[in-house]
Amino acid sequence: MTPSIDRNQELFDRARELIPGGVNSPVRAFRAVGGTPRFVQRAQGAYFWDANGQRYIDYIGSWGPMILGHGHPAVVEAVQQAVQDGFSFGAPTEREVQLAEAIVHLMPSLEMVRLVSSGTEAAMSAIRLARGATGRSRIVKFEGCYHGHADSLLVKAGSGLATFGHPTSAGVPAEVAQHTTVLPYNDIDQLEQAFGLYGSEIACLVIEPIAGNMNFVRASVPFMRRCRELCDQHGALLVFDEVMTGFRVALGGAQSIYGRQIPGFRPDLTVLGKVIGGGMPLAAFGGPRALMEQLAPLGPVYQAGTLSGNPIATACGLATLEQIAQPGFFDALAARTRSLVDGLSIVARSEGVEFSVDCEGGMFGFFLLSSLPQDYQTVMTSDSSRFNRLFHGLLERGVYIAPALYEAGFVSAAHTEDDIATTVEAAREVFATLRTG
Repeated sequence: MTPSIDRNQELFDRARELIPGGVNSPVRAFRAVGGTPRFVQRAQGAYFWDANGQRYIDYIGSWGPMILGHGHPAVVEAVQQAVQDGFSFGAPTEREVQLAEAIVHLMPSLEMVRLVSSGTEAAMSAIRLARGATGRSRIVKFEGCYHGHADSLLVKAGSGLATFGHPTSAGVPAEVAQHTTVLPYNDIDQLEQAFGLYGSEIACLVIEPIAGNMNFVRASVPFMRRCRELCDQHGALLVFDEVMTGFRVALGGAQSIYGRQIPGFRPDLTVLGKVIGGGMPLAAFGGPRALMEQLAPLGPVYQAGTLSGNPIATACGLATLEQIAQPGFFDALAARTRSLVDGLSIVARSEGVEFSVDCEGGMFGFFLLSSLPQDYQTVMTSDSSRFNRLFHGLLERGVYIAPALYEAGFVSAAHTEDDIATTVEAAREVFATLRTG
């Protein structure tokens, strides 16, 4: 039954008086799709309930961290126990060591890690470390990849390789942007030209191996192999941003997937977040001992944080990693995700709607296009108005996907076969309106 007062709208109106745009992170504002954001009151398993008491099947999962679903009993118990001991100490704890040991055990490219509080902080710090270790200033990134909102990363491409990048945000000095070279994703020719021009200046190449911020676009194996080769050839560091993919697409992250296809492959530095905190504010970056020992207090590269290694966040993260490391966990999660994307493909085809989809582990993405895009420019050819109709059609039917065309989706261990079937049937009904509309 529809409530007489829309509490979501009421809360949004109040929020806009006090918070820019009414939200504390831009995509939550529904600006891309229109309408009123859903204000979450509570969540459990694969669902959340909004301010009106409406239940939704949740395919965002806090943008990736909730791989076990909301409120997993083992995680809740670990957090409750940690709370009893104290919220924050500003001093080391044993749990920080345990979490570092777990991460290093599961990701062989890491010999040491530094815990921080957000993906932005981790990526920013990894790039500072790369610059400090190499003595170089230039970084290479790719269109459509998002590595947080540090100044040097909010940059778009210039008109050609020899031109400076341009800030994508006010407040980013041009002097900062000029040290960032932005290239098209999956374009080996442009990659080789960039290293030919700037090879001796490049501190690092930073990449999302499976980009989740232009929906879901994976780097091809030949492209990733060439990234590794060129970094080695020119003395640059390869930085894998696995904030989204780490412990989400596979137990060893996306780097384990490329490692199975490229002999000896591993990144120099890895940036982690989301799943390693289990829903709490926690992130990390790490790599070989020789690199990580460049960090203060051992080395000249400074990085610090009052809440780094927070005892409650580390309890949440440790409990999550313990659960996902269980035998068979990722096989079951991948099968559940595959059943969703296969079902969506079947009903889209039956309704005559152009549709392409990809997935890995518990992460997926789809496009209202006939084939999967390989770069940001192709992603941008998607029909946003049709996506918006799909989004709101699913929302009306109790299915919550990302309120933006350019965001990946996430399946959790809590999603059931019935949840998948309900989602696919809802999509079939909406696809029918896209075909006829």
